[in-house]
Amino acid sequence: MFEGKKYVYEVYKTRSFSKAAANLYISQPSLSATIKKIEARLGTPIFDRSTSPIMLTECGEKYIHYVEHLMDMENEFENYLNDFEALRTGHLSVGGSNLFASYVLPPLLSGFMGKYPSIEVKMTESTTGDLEKQLFSGSLDLVIDNYPFSDTIYDRHFFCKEQLLLAVPAGLAREKGPDTCCLDAASIKNGSYEECCVCPDILQHFAHDPFLLLRAGNDTRERSDLLLKSAGLAPHVPLKLDQQVTAYHLACYGMGIAFVTDTLIRHVPDDSRIVFYKLPPDISQRNIYFYHKRSRYVTRAMEEFLKIAGSGIPTGQ
Repeated sequence: MFEGKKYVYEVYKTRSFSKAAANLYISQPSLSATIKKIEARLGTPIFDRSTSPIMLTECGEKYIHYVEHLMDMENEFENYLNDFEALRTGHLSVGGSNLFASYVLPPLLSGFMGKYPSIEVKMTESTTGDLEKQLFSGSLDLVIDNYPFSDTIYDRHFFCKEQLLLAVPAGLAREKGPDTCCLDAASIKNGSYEECCVCPDILQHFAHDPFLLLRAGNDTRERSDLLLKSAGLAPHVPLKLDQQVTAYHLACYGMGIAFVTDTLIRHVPDDSRIVFYKLPPDISQRNIYFYHKRSRYVTRAMEEFLKIAGSGIPTGQ
């Protein structure tokens, strides 16, 4: 109904077909024919051609009223697009488990928000299963996790490699563990532990000691089970926990042995009550990815955040 509105509006502004035609760089007969086609679609004249200068009819006044309303909305949307392209408006929602929400996401989000202060940012902390549901439903734009989400549903962006370690109370390690393979937190934080060898049959040294495991439903628990099974162990498990950091702190108090990641150890304060051992790499090494749904439109905010996440911002101290 408003197709060709710019021609009508130019005639309205100039009150002249000849002036409007000149401004539009078309011939006057062509402009007159276009206006008549529009009036024919409406079923009523827009202009009263009996006056000089020409005037709007009653219907023409209403037509111009709505044309100006449409033009305002178009301008408003164009301004929005310009702001959106320049990231002066928009939102970003990112999710992660307790470990990532506590230690990994804060510096990344801080860097993003410092660069794009007008973007509304939301961070969600939850379990892997719940985060995947929110990512699938569209409640979250991105999720960081070490659990392998389905590559038929989600695209993934590599963040960093991660190593699962055995965290053993220092007194227990002195009693049963091999000294040559024992690692402290400093070697993990500076990366020198990567050059160390895995002690053969390290888990068998603690076969009769309690293990603190995470509850089912996450990659750390699945890998812990595989490591124990491959070592032929079915240890006593006095506590099953929701968070890796909780298992770590309980291990520091001598309540059992825990499986922890180098990501965690890089962020927590050194504690002399705990030592570490490397584990077989085929099971203990994994990648951390940012995931987003394949079918979801990747916004500029998502793109820019992923650039920051992939720019080498340290995950350590």
